[in-house]
Amino acid sequence: MGIFQRMSTVIRSWVNALIGKAEDPQKMLEQLVLDMRSQLAKTKQDVAAAIADEKKLLAQVEKEKQQGEEWERRAMLAVQESRDDLAKQALVRHNEHVQHAQALHETWIKHKADTEALKDQLRVLNDKIEEAKRKKNILIARARRAEAQGRIQATMAGMSDKSAFEGFERMAERIEDMERQAVAAAELAGELTGDSLARQFEQLEYRGSADQQLLELKRKMGVLPPASAAEARQLPTGKAGEQVAEAEIVDEEERKEP
Repeated sequence: MGIFQRMSTVIRSWVNALIGKAEDPQKMLEQLVLDMRSQLAKTKQDVAAAIADEKKLLAQVEKEKQQGEEWERRAMLAVQESRDDLAKQALVRHNEHVQHAQALHETWIKHKADTEALKDQLRVLNDKIEEAKRKKNILIARARRAEAQGRIQATMAGMSDKSAFEGFERMAERIEDMERQAVAAAELAGELTGDSLARQFEQLEYRGSADQQLLELKRKMGVLPPASAAEARQLPTGKAGEQVAEAEIVDEEERKEP
């Protein structure tokens, strides 16, 4: 079983275990990503070990080649010294190292291809884990939104009972009654205190003052002609002032008729 197959098996077991516990989605996703990254770190160590073995094989190939070349040099030296017997033995050693170098080279080629494949798979796995981290954030946001919607629905369902709203209505009516009673009490207190005759005259004077202000406004707007010196005096207050104001308005309307 390869390292990536083992990792896939471990991750599937983690996912099934976490889902089986029905834990909080955020905690579950966070833990799952942490576990995947932890396993990724271990896988990187395995791939690094495979790369180290590949480099070791290459070093052995180079060493066998160098030893083969060394025995070939010795064979040539023996020939120069007319020692054919030593030259043959040196050539035997040369051939052995050459054969070992060839065998190791073939093993190194296969191991290097496997190592490159492992590195490619590791990069793909790392990209998938990074993608899982991004999806984790999206899933957590969706989970939070779903929880919020659930709480809202639960709250709305709890408030569907009319008794709560009826309680608000009754309280509003009670407050309105209290306000009306307060206004009535204030009016009653005003009626029972102070000089009622003086208040009646104050009301008449206020009405006369309003009539006078109306005449002045109409003169200012040009609806009525300017007041004469006699009319410039303040209009009498009360009912007399009202009669004078009405007389002036009627006179103005008669002047406007053709």
